[in-house]
Amino acid sequence: MAERQRIRVGVLLSGRGTNLAALSEYRRRQDRAYDLVLAASNVPEARGLVVARTLGLKTWARSHRDIARAEFDRLIDAELRRHDVEVVALAGYMRLLSPEFIRGWEGRILNIHPSLLPLYKGLDTHARALAAGDMWAGCSVHLVTDALDDGPVLAQARVRIRERDDAETLAARVLEEEHRLYPKALDEFCAELRGAAPR
Repeated sequence: MAERQRIRVGVLLSGRGTNLAALSEYRRRQDRAYDLVLAASNVPEARGLVVARTLGLKTWARSHRDIARAEFDRLIDAELRRHDVEVVALAGYMRLLSPEFIRGWEGRILNIHPSLLPLYKGLDTHARALAAGDMWAGCSVHLVTDALDDGPVLAQARVRIRERDDAETLAARVLEEEHRLYPKALDEFCAELRGAAPR
């Protein structure tokens, strides 16, 4: 796939950047439908920014503290557009997006959530699955809407809950599945967006 045909993806993150690394590794293994062009964060000291720089990505960071949500999102929006981003991928971005931002990128924001949506929207998903006595946990890639973790689900992966699991052990296994699921789902989404068959 020629460089100009790849969808330009901007990644928003707040933490370690493990999903960013997985997206990059998948992209480098063979020709894919997307390119990562920017990593932006609301946490200037986020480990994920170090990961991004190591990968050769442009980065942008500013703390969201002491700034209104809509104004902060306008800053991110301007940076994404300055880099000609076409699709936004949330990868551990621990901040709700403003309705204005979501409207501006409608149908072009993806998120990876650590549950089998529509179960367990929001936080503490693994502890909630264990407390409910579920047999399965997992992760979901979905389109972002202005309702929390409520957009159309594009892909899911299931993880069997083991008898001795706690929230940490379950989270670690779900994260492994996130690293497999998200790159593939993003690639297929971008291929369809560009009008090409998924690779």
